Amino acid sequence: MDESMADGRYDVIVVGGGNAALCAALSAADRGARVVVLERAPREQRGGNSAYTDGLMRFVYDGADDIRQVAPDLTDEDVSVSDFGSYTEEDFYEDMGRITQYRTDPDLCETLVTRSRETVLWMRDQGVKFMPDFGRQAYKVDGRFTFWGGATVAVAAGGPGLVDALYRAAERRGIVVVYEAWVRRLVRDDAGVHGVEVTHDGVTRTIEAGSVVLACGGFEANAEMRARYLGPGWDLAKVRGTRYNTGDGLRMALEAGAQPFGHWSGCHSVAWERNATDFGDLALTPQFQRHNYPFAIVVNSEGKRFIDEGADFRNYTYAKYGRAVLEQPGQVAWQLFDRKTEHLLRGEYRMKAVTKVTADTIEGLAQKLSDEVDARQLVRTIEEFNAAVRDDVPFDPNVKDGRSADGLEVPRSNWAVKLDTPPFTAYAVTCGITFTFGGVRISDRGQVVDVNQNVIPGLYAAGEMVGGIFYHNYPGASGLTSGAVFGRLAGGSAAESALAGSSALVSEGISH
Repeated sequence: MDESMADGRYDVIVVGGGNAALCAALSAADRGARVVVLERAPREQRGGNSAYTDGLMRFVYDGADDIRQVAPDLTDEDVSVSDFGSYTEEDFYEDMGRITQYRTDPDLCETLVTRSRETVLWMRDQGVKFMPDFGRQAYKVDGRFTFWGGATVAVAAGGPGLVDALYRAAERRGIVVVYEAWVRRLVRDDAGVHGVEVTHDGVTRTIEAGSVVLACGGFEANAEMRARYLGPGWDLAKVRGTRYNTGDGLRMALEAGAQPFGHWSGCHSVAWERNATDFGDLALTPQFQRHNYPFAIVVNSEGKRFIDEGADFRNYTYAKYGRAVLEQPGQVAWQLFDRKTEHLLRGEYRMKAVTKVTADTIEGLAQKLSDEVDARQLVRTIEEFNAAVRDDVPFDPNVKDGRSADGLEVPRSNWAVKLDTPPFTAYAVTCGITFTFGGVRISDRGQVVDVNQNVIPGLYAAGEMVGGIFYHNYPGASGLTSGAVFGRLAGGSAAESALAGSSALVSEGISH
C-alpha cells in the first residue's frame, strides 16, 4: 500500500474490484470525487465474479439501430443476416416478475429496467466493447441468426474483457486501485460511516473517506455461510467464480445495523462440470459450463429424469437447475445427447476438462454408466422418452417450438429430440454456485438502510450485496446489468454526499 494512499483522505472508498465496484468508482469520479478501490484479490485474479462471466448483458432495446448504437463495430453484413427483434421495458418487467415468482422489489426492478440501456451506453463510453452474442444467443438456421431469450449483446472479450476495460478506464481517471487489500471493518460512529480498516501486507490501517461503497460480493465462496443460509448440502457445491466472495461486506454492513433484505436462502446456481475445481480458475472455468441441456435429457443416478429440460429458454432456467442437481443423490446428474444435436453444443462440451461417456448403443451407454446409474431404469427412461416425442412438430432451437414429449411423469415442453442416432454421449454435472441473492436494503440513491428503516449516512451498496432484486431464479444476463446499474447509482450518490459534506444525507428519506 502506497504511503500516499494510506495517509490520504479520499472522498469515496469502493470495497471490491468487479463490475459493480468499478462502475461505482467511475461514477464517483465522474462527479469529481477522489476515489480509491480496495480489491481483496491479487492483480492477476482481480474482477470478482465478473471476470468469470461470458459478459452477456440484458437491457432494453427497440431494434437493430439500438444494437448498432451499443455495438458500433457491427457490420452491415452481420445485420443483414440477424433478427434482433426488440426487448421492451414491458418485456423486461414481465421476465423479472415471472422468473422471480413476482417477488422482485418493484422499486429496485424499476431502476434496473429503466436504467439498463443508458447504463450499457455509458459503459460503452468507458471503453467497453460489445457485440451480439452470435452462436450462443442465436443459432444459425437457414442462413439467419434469430436472437432469443431477451439477452442479445455481450462484451466482445467476455468477462475478462469487461474487467480489463473498466480498469483501464479507472486508470485514465486517476482512480487509485490497491490489490490484496482485505477490508475487515467499517469505521463508524453515531454520525455514520467514515472509512474502513484494511489489512495489506500484514499491516492493518484505517483509511478515511466521506463515503464507502460496499461492492464486494455475496457469500457464495463461504461454505459455512452457504450451509447456514442456503441449507444442508450447499457446502458441497462448486464455486463458479472468485474465492474471495466470502460475505465480508454483508457481515460488515449487518454489524453496522443494515437491514437484511431479499432471498437469503436463494442463489444463482447451474449445472456444472462434475470434476471442476472447487473455486473458479480463470484459465479453466469457461470450460466447465454445461448449458445445452434443453437439447438433452437429464437423469440422476436412479436413471430418472427430474427436470423439464425444455421448460423455457436456457436464459430463464439455468440459474435454478443447479439447485435441482444438488438435490439429487450424490449431487450429480448426467446430460444425454445423440448425434442429431451435436452441432448445437457450445464449445465447452468439446474441451479437455469434461467428464463424458460415449457409446454406439443406448444399452452400451447404460452399461458404461452402470457403476453410478441404474442401467435398466436408464434404458426404460430413454425408451419412454423417445416414444413420447411429438415428431409432428418441427424442431427449432431459436423459438419455443412446442415439440414436447407428452404423458411423461416429468413434463417435457420444448425441443424434445429422440435419442436414436449414435453415438450417444453422457456428460456428468454437479451444482455450481454463481452468486447469492440475499443482501441488504438500499434506498433509491443506493444508500444502505438500517433495521429501523433509516439510511446509514456514508454507507452505500451495489452488486451482489443488494438484496431484493432476484428470488428463486433470475433472467440470464441481468446480473452484470444489475451490478452496473446499481454500481453507477451508488458511486454517484456516494460522491455527491461526500463532496457536499458528511451531514448532507442524514435526514434523507427512502423510497421503500
